[in-house]
Amino acid sequence: MPDRERLAAYRAKRDPARTPEPVPDTDPDASTAGGRTFVVQEHHARALHWDFRLERDGVLVSWAVPKGLPPDPRTNHLAVHTEDHPLEYATFEGEIGAGEYGGGRVSVWDRGTYEELKWTDREVQVVLHGERVQGRYVLFATRSKGNPDDGRSWMVHRMDPPTDPGWTPLPTHLLPMLAQPGALPPDDGSWAYEMAWGGVRAIALVDGGRVRLGSGDDDLTGSFPEVAGMGEQLGSTVVALDGELVALDATGAPDRERLAEREGVSGNAARRLARTHPVTYLVHDVLHLDGRSTVERRYDDRRALLDALGLSGRAWRVPPPFDGPGAAVLAAAAANGFDGIVAKRRSSPYLPGTRSADWLHVSSA
Repeated sequence: MPDRERLAAYRAKRDPARTPEPVPDTDPDASTAGGRTFVVQEHHARALHWDFRLERDGVLVSWAVPKGLPPDPRTNHLAVHTEDHPLEYATFEGEIGAGEYGGGRVSVWDRGTYEELKWTDREVQVVLHGERVQGRYVLFATRSKGNPDDGRSWMVHRMDPPTDPGWTPLPTHLLPMLAQPGALPPDDGSWAYEMAWGGVRAIALVDGGRVRLGSGDDDLTGSFPEVAGMGEQLGSTVVALDGELVALDATGAPDRERLAEREGVSGNAARRLARTHPVTYLVHDVLHLDGRSTVERRYDDRRALLDALGLSGRAWRVPPPFDGPGAAVLAAAAANGFDGIVAKRRSSPYLPGTRSADWLHVSSA
């Protein structure tokens, strides 16, 4: 028999004349249901999150997972139980209009089938067989102390190790590789040249669409809120980036005085300064990408990985390297207000926390 209650909440939140989402006229018939489809949809709404949906009894039982499904058993991720969705939603991709419920871009991140191991009102155990995700997961309801239990607060936990034996978690702390002072190399063909911007070096750790900026032991995330949007652009990509924070003048040259006004400021003051004294995060290197360390790879290989990320936004970008001649790049740096260039050996690995002769800071003075 049709279950006329399962999609009532879904319908109440959507006007089929105003949303491209499927809003079926008929109710699901649980007696004919038996599929075991799952889908994960990347949802760029007011806050980036991933919607995890399991087919059951003719509907898609759904959770919003702010950081996506955890890739290994060491971490649990929050999962917010939302209204059931129609089966047609499993293939939905599109742009929900601004001002509508869930407004933003939706795309299918993964899909497949699942095995049901356990299903109760407060715990669901499944084995996922997806194109990107394979493994055993449990979702379990939680109670917030002092708050009424509305059934929405859940957690999701991966129960088995990653299927890829080479997978490693994103590091929690990395130190940047440093350049030695030096002269121009004699052989341009073995070196790439980058401008020396003179900014604040910062490692960006991006996971679940969230960015954490660190410089040594200092957490800079709250001081430079304009960089947070880089996480949404990266979506599900999990990556560690090496870069520097710079303030630019009207000509695009680094302005150290403007940058100094941003340092050590956080909270509302940082948000105000982000509008009046914005910074740009210039990304130079990739140190870890989607479960794989990249520090042992050649500079040229890491740059190719960086370019493939397509990073470009209001407060972040990837400045290009130059092939040379080194003398011409150095002269251009001096003419445009830079204090020098950094020569990087194309075959060099990345050595965290090390000052290496594979990177040379050449002064324009």
